[in-house]
Amino acid sequence: MCGIAGCIGTDDITTIELMLDSLSHRGPDDRGIHSFGKNVFGHTRLSIIDVAKGHQPILTNNGKSGIICNGEIYNYQAIRQKLVSKYSFKTVSDSEVILHLYREKGPDCVNDLDGMFAFALYDEDTFMLARDHIGIKPLYYGYKDDNLYFSSELGALSLSGVREINEFPCGHYYTPERGFVQYYQVPLVMDHPEIDIEYTKELIRSTLTEAVKKRLLADKQVHVGAFCSGGLDSSLITAIAASEIPNLHTFSVGIEGSRDLEAARRVSQHLNTIHHEYTFTTDEVLRKLPEIIYYLESFDQDLVRSAIPCFFVSRLASEYVKVILTGEGADELFAGYTYYKDMNQPDKTLNQELHRSVSSLHNINLQRVDRLTMAHSIEGRVPFLDIKMIEVALSIPPKYKLYKNEQGALIEKWILREAFKDLLPQEIIWRDKEQFDEGSGTTDLLDRAIDETMPQERANEYRQLFPKTLLRSDEECYYHRLFMEVIQNPDPVLANVARWSERNSM
Repeated sequence: MCGIAGCIGTDDITTIELMLDSLSHRGPDDRGIHSFGKNVFGHTRLSIIDVAKGHQPILTNNGKSGIICNGEIYNYQAIRQKLVSKYSFKTVSDSEVILHLYREKGPDCVNDLDGMFAFALYDEDTFMLARDHIGIKPLYYGYKDDNLYFSSELGALSLSGVREINEFPCGHYYTPERGFVQYYQVPLVMDHPEIDIEYTKELIRSTLTEAVKKRLLADKQVHVGAFCSGGLDSSLITAIAASEIPNLHTFSVGIEGSRDLEAARRVSQHLNTIHHEYTFTTDEVLRKLPEIIYYLESFDQDLVRSAIPCFFVSRLASEYVKVILTGEGADELFAGYTYYKDMNQPDKTLNQELHRSVSSLHNINLQRVDRLTMAHSIEGRVPFLDIKMIEVALSIPPKYKLYKNEQGALIEKWILREAFKDLLPQEIIWRDKEQFDEGSGTTDLLDRAIDETMPQERANEYRQLFPKTLLRSDEECYYHRLFMEVIQNPDPVLANVARWSERNSM
């Protein structure tokens, strides 16, 4: 995983160097910068594929073509085999494959890529920017004096002095000739009333298994691990990975005695993983909150709450591995959140909401995973959000996701549980859904701490300072105050803060 920054139309090397300084946590292993004409590409590298020779920017065609990329292309070896007889490869990096594929197919090369990515490339006198299908990897852009600047993070781009910052849309590419072109959109949820249950369960199982396997990609000296909260989603990912990697390292965090820690131990014992855990305290959370919000680039209450355990588990994992598997996306695909149960006309409305949920992950939960893993220089991979997995999951009728049992209770993610019910202990397969901040005990910890840190009277006074910002709780007032303190030039960053809790507004 890496950080990218650049400018088109000006040889502003000084600013790009400053932006790369801000992105150093994304790529502590290497750094490169290249100017060509009135353009500059910069890159900070976390070395995972071709550790020895994968320095970026990667240049070819006698320096007339080049690329900087943040991400992983899981099918790069198959693509390379088709191109190697025609193009001269300098590395065995997955990123270089994109450059030669572009020279072969032009901007439509993105349709052949299976992975997560944000990249910029140039070829002769033109250039291209692109972001992966659902926005696992971040990309932002803005203009200064009619010159284009871009970067992996909001804070880095705000240092460039652009007028305003825009999120580069996921599933799009941009060229000066074509403008923004959408090459992918989340498929609409199917309304098939009936399916072959046994076939569908097997399809779910085989698709997710393959999605996990392809995400184990790394050089031999690079270790892959798994977050394991003891919940269904991360436990399934862990179980599949453990069948492929002997002595898999797993990681869990929470307050002393939290449900996640206990459940994760049970999963680790069952799968025989090398398990690591960390307990955090109220004092430590309050002390680290400014740093967490700085990396998260958000003050949204729900996002900050889930970022806290994510920060600590990423820090723990960074001591042992460089790549980490996570369970993000399962709740949106298989109706895991509690509020889904409260909807009227659940079948029709749930279909629409699941589609919206998956489509909006790019600047909410996926932003959290990217920022908090990269804060500790590890790469987060999300098997549930494999494109094939999304297609399969959204073809399943909602009644098999929110399944009404004989007692009339709605069981979330029912068909996912059924598909893997022999893989884990039953108390894990049928464990009630708890969000990361709940199971880890973060919510209980914060409820007590924020009352003392930002009492209601002080929160009301703070709201009056920002009348145009909807601060929804005293807790969010506190996060917003920290945000304004730690983010340099906060205004253009504020304009890009997504609100997780709006997803629950039905």
